[in-house]
Amino acid sequence: MTYQPVIVGSGLVGWQFLKSTQDTQRTVFDKSASLTRDTEYFEANIGKITSAEDLVADRRLRRVALGAFGLQDDIDNIFFIRKILDEGTLNQDSLANKMSDDRYKAMAKAFAFDSPLGPATQGSGFAKSIVARFRAQEFEVAVGNQDESLRLSLNLERALPEIAATSSADDTKWFRVMGTSPLRTVLETALGLPKGFGQLDIDKQLEMFRDKMQSRFGVSEIDEIAEPEVMGRVIQTYLLQNQIKESSAIGSGQLALTLLQSIPRLSLLR
Repeated sequence: MTYQPVIVGSGLVGWQFLKSTQDTQRTVFDKSASLTRDTEYFEANIGKITSAEDLVADRRLRRVALGAFGLQDDIDNIFFIRKILDEGTLNQDSLANKMSDDRYKAMAKAFAFDSPLGPATQGSGFAKSIVARFRAQEFEVAVGNQDESLRLSLNLERALPEIAATSSADDTKWFRVMGTSPLRTVLETALGLPKGFGQLDIDKQLEMFRDKMQSRFGVSEIDEIAEPEVMGRVIQTYLLQNQIKESSAIGSGQLALTLLQSIPRLSLLR
C-alpha cells in the first residue's frame, strides 16, 4: 500500500499546509511498501544493465528510470524510450536533442549509454541518485493526484535549483526551463503569458520571459529566480493566478484584484 499525502485546502492555503508537513509526510511516503520494493529492486539490479535494450526489457527498472525524470507516462513506449537512450546526447542529431521536452535529454544524459567510457549505470552512486529522484517525483505525483497545482509547485522548487546549479550559460538554462513542460507551465501562468505564446520564435519567447520576470519579480536570470525568496514569490503568484482561472466561472474582476494584491513581497517559504 502506498501512503497518500494529506492535502488541506487548495492554492496558497494548501501550499502552506503541505510545506509545513512535507518532511513528515515524505518520511512516511518513502517507507511505503510498493515504493520500497521498486527502489530496492532498482538498486540491486541496475548495475547489471549495460545497454538501453537491457533496461527497457525490464519493466520494473524501466518504471524507476522513467519515473525519476517525470516520464512515467511513457512506460509502454518501449521502442521510443530505447531510441532516446540508445542515441544519447553526444550526437547533436540524436532524438533526445531534438525533443522539445528537455526531460528526455536529461534522462538520456544521465544514463549515458552513448558514452565511450561506458554507461553511467556502472558508476558508484548512480543507483542512489536515480532512486532519490524517483522518490521525489513519486511524492509529487501522489500530491498531484489530489492537486496538480501543488505538484507543479513542488516540481519547480526541486528542479529549478538543479538547473541553476549547472555551469551552463544563462541562455542555455533558460532554454532548459522553457523545454521542461512542468516548469514552463508554472512560469507562463505566474507571468500571465497569453495563449499561443509558445508558437512564437524561440528567441522571442526567451526575450519575453526575461522581460516579464524582470518587470514582475525584479530578476531575469535563472540563478536569481532559483533563489528561495524569489522562487517562493513565483510559486505564490502561480498559485494565485491558478486560483483566479479556476474561479473564473463564479469570480469577478474584484476577486482577481483582491488575490493579486495579497501577494506578499517576501516569500512564505523562508
